[in-house]
Amino acid sequence: MDSEVNQYKVYVDVELSVDKEGHIRPKSLTWEDGVTYEIDKLLDVRPGYAAKAGGKGDRYTIVVQGKRTYLYFERSPNLTGNVIGRWFVERK
Repeated sequence: MDSEVNQYKVYVDVELSVDKEGHIRPKSLTWEDGVTYEIDKLLDVRPGYAAKAGGKGDRYTIVVQGKRTYLYFERSPNLTGNVIGRWFVERK
């Protein structure tokens, strides 16, 4: 089951900004093929569960190329150094 679920999870690089209040705002994401997509709009941030990919974390509702989608920040259970988690999206 895990391998079936994980085929939907795509870890991505994310460029982001953090303001002085600590708000994290993703600016772009780079897909597994190396193509970078600008995030047009951030609509919402809340705790969420990735139904197809499995896993939970912070769910960012974003707009990319006019389409609404989700970007997840999955916190690492083994905090070491400066690695606190990873970003992923669900493959369609």
